[in-house]
Amino acid sequence: MAIAKAERLMNLALCLLGTRRPLSKRELRESIEAYLEAGSDDSFNRMFERDKDDLRELGLVIETVENLDGEVGYLARRDSNRLPPVTLDAEEAAALGLAAKVWQQARLAGAASGALQKLRAAGLPEDVDPYGAHGALEPRIPVHEVAFEPLMLACRDRRPVVFDYRKATAARPEPRNVEPWALECWRGHWYLAGWDRDRGAERVFRLSRITGKVRTRGSRYTAPVPDVVTVRETVASWAGENADRSALIRLRTGAGYPLRAKAGSVRELGDGWDELEIPYGHGLDAWLVEFGPDVVVLEPAELRADVVDRLRAVAKG
Repeated sequence: MAIAKAERLMNLALCLLGTRRPLSKRELRESIEAYLEAGSDDSFNRMFERDKDDLRELGLVIETVENLDGEVGYLARRDSNRLPPVTLDAEEAAALGLAAKVWQQARLAGAASGALQKLRAAGLPEDVDPYGAHGALEPRIPVHEVAFEPLMLACRDRRPVVFDYRKATAARPEPRNVEPWALECWRGHWYLAGWDRDRGAERVFRLSRITGKVRTRGSRYTAPVPDVVTVRETVASWAGENADRSALIRLRTGAGYPLRAKAGSVRELGDGWDELEIPYGHGLDAWLVEFGPDVVVLEPAELRADVVDRLRAVAKG
């Protein structure tokens, strides 16, 4: 069905762009096979009006002209639908090249490289290498999560989604009904910010903890989308990045490198353990649980108790 509609829209666009005079509905119906197969005039009229609106949403300028006999015709003038020449200097081309190179490991790689080819066809100078100016830079944003693409499209189209999500402290995933706002990569992980309908509050979800398929819903958003979505700041506060206190933990030698990167001090204890002083803020207990038996909280006492409670909850399932 999607392929048939895309073909029908393409044929309609070609007819409207290729004509030198306005074409009536009757003439368009006789020119496009899909319209000829419409069961009735009402069915054709509904199909044509939807297609015309879809083309206008895609940016095609369609004019409606009424002739002397009162018959309405349609056309899309080439001068009204022609983009201006694309002109990029070397620095702009390099920036676009780097942006496309970022997505080489994601499913957007094909679209990114295709965009560069279109820029070449539109007039990007052949002697400008979009990669060469900054060849030493190797930007990468890895996207391995299957949920990334459907969530990206849902954010763009403002479509609510439903997915199963496993919290760090839970043994089994739970369904979440979310109005997605934005995706952001922070410290090698992708996060989704949005409105959790069931909890009636803003929430941030790590994509690696989404299990199964992301399913879209046709309903409208119920909560306003903020002008600025601070995904990174929210996750940072949960991870203790903005903490003004410290916690003392024991960490198994050779494990927990993200914790070592945050540590203010590291002291070898021997017998395969190190002692670390790390920032302590909201959500640190949930993060420490992810390291399992490689971490032991020494102080403060409330952090140790929170970690123990979370581990017991996981053990109970």
